[in-house]
Amino acid sequence: MGTRVQQPGVGTTKTEYFTFAHPPNEFVLESGQKLGPITIAYETYGLLNKNKSNAVLLLHPSTEDANAAGFHAGSTQRGWWDNMVGPGKAFDTRFLFVICSNVLGGCGGSTGPSSINPQTGKPWALDFPVVTIADMVNAQRHLIDFLGIEKLLCVAGAQLGGMQALQWVASYPRRVRSAIPIATTLRHSPQQIAFNEVTRQAITADAEWRKGYYYGFGRPETGLAVARMIQNITQMSDRIMEEKFSRRLKDPGDTGFFTDDFEVEGYTKYRNDRFVKEFDANSYLYITKAMDQFDLSRGKLFASGRPIRTRFMVVGYLSDWLYPPYQALEIVRELKSHKVDATYCEINSKYGHNAFLMAADEQTHLIRHFVQTDIFW
Repeated sequence: MGTRVQQPGVGTTKTEYFTFAHPPNEFVLESGQKLGPITIAYETYGLLNKNKSNAVLLLHPSTEDANAAGFHAGSTQRGWWDNMVGPGKAFDTRFLFVICSNVLGGCGGSTGPSSINPQTGKPWALDFPVVTIADMVNAQRHLIDFLGIEKLLCVAGAQLGGMQALQWVASYPRRVRSAIPIATTLRHSPQQIAFNEVTRQAITADAEWRKGYYYGFGRPETGLAVARMIQNITQMSDRIMEEKFSRRLKDPGDTGFFTDDFEVEGYTKYRNDRFVKEFDANSYLYITKAMDQFDLSRGKLFASGRPIRTRFMVVGYLSDWLYPPYQALEIVRELKSHKVDATYCEINSKYGHNAFLMAADEQTHLIRHFVQTDIFW
């Protein structure tokens, strides 16, 4: 069997910024509160064709940002979906114009709790209004309008990104030709809400959190690190943890009871270093709460009353216990009950929830065929 050739990537990329909702034309949130001005950070890959019909919107998972592919000048850190975006990859930039934006409420350049409140000149902190998945999508719609795109060829994303993909169709069914919700759900289960609440409790219990008003004083790094450790654990399968770490000891000679005896203990702490220095703890709270409050079950996906002609490919992973396959199947059943064109693909990957980041070969075959059917149809 020949060696698989690594496809070239998109190379050096740059984050761009779009600002809208300047007073007195502020953005109206689902809560009725107004917010403005709003900045959305985004990146694009590939070229938009003349009739602007080849645009794909990628929607990032909870703790990622607009850098889906390539790397920024001076950095070796590649985008979170670099193995899926580029020439010859799943989202093939030889044919597609790919967009990825940081969500409203995030901390990757889009307006969020760490942004400056124009009325006070200080960071919003917990004075930032509550945002929902629908608010995030409505803000993205302004970006898509700014780019002059009337209809998206595809919206795709996993976890939080999958929720946004579903919300895009719910809010703007005539503006989305196809959708790929991956490892996601119509609404969180009690278990998923509980996991998120534990991570939020870890952050708010940190003395450095200062009830959310920590800007200028330091960062609740310990609480955020614990939250991230919980997140890392829930996104891995039991099988992959056994393969990577088993019960191997780091240093058999170190017998201290509270030392990091096992390799897996050291791994969970090591993985936190970059994250706690770059991600804003308040954004973590806002985003996970928005995910918990998201609910498009029981017909709410069709609440607009407009017919949905969007094609769906819903993807689940057999080893994903955080967003188990039955939730993907619930999405498919809901769609089919309303006669929507929906296909379910279940991938037998060992990586658990992280499969959407790791199982590039399996996903590439499915996604490339699904998206290019619309391009060349």
